[in-house]
Amino acid sequence: MDKDKIDKKDHILDISEKVFSELGYDGASTRLISGEAGVNMAMLNYYFGSKEGLYLAVFERKISAFRTLLQNIGNDDSISSWDKMERCIDNYVERIITNSCFQKLINREMSLAKKSGVTEKMTAILMGNVLEFKKIIQEGIDSGLFHQDIDHEFTILTIFGTKNYIINSPHISSTMLGHDIGDEAFLESSIKPRMKVYMKRLLKSYLVKQQ
Repeated sequence: MDKDKIDKKDHILDISEKVFSELGYDGASTRLISGEAGVNMAMLNYYFGSKEGLYLAVFERKISAFRTLLQNIGNDDSISSWDKMERCIDNYVERIITNSCFQKLINREMSLAKKSGVTEKMTAILMGNVLEFKKIIQEGIDSGLFHQDIDHEFTILTIFGTKNYIINSPHISSTMLGHDIGDEAFLESSIKPRMKVYMKRLLKSYLVKQQ
């Protein structure tokens, strides 16, 4: 695919991400997105086939990019399993704070009580990233650096869950933190560094054996 087509696809995906995050999957329409992106319906359908195809393409683009990053960290034999976990935490926190639009998109659909074909496909995509975290944890166990009785699933739920609670419970989070968590500058200057320090200290005490 030539550069012009790649740029056009990325432009459509950027606009789609914004529209889906604001209106949700059910509230958005391909006609609205095509109008916002300045392309005709034929082009949108040619690239993505349907609204579901477009939505999943938006989702896959961001998730697969992070998965590649996790894989590169996990495959680095020059650092310890804990060093890998630290880097994963740093990159995860960077992404969830600087990609608030995408985080809204995930939270809107994954928190719905109903379970749809789209939700199942999103879950399958996300589980690829969960697997990369599990590999690093298991490597630490096998090397003797991490405790043998670690709960893989709850460790990963702790990483993802901290962010989810802050984002999904804005009134409680804002009251507890004494600041509106919808403030992007506050998220960047305060929440991001606090979350990194907290997650590393918490997980290191749980994962790593005392020397």
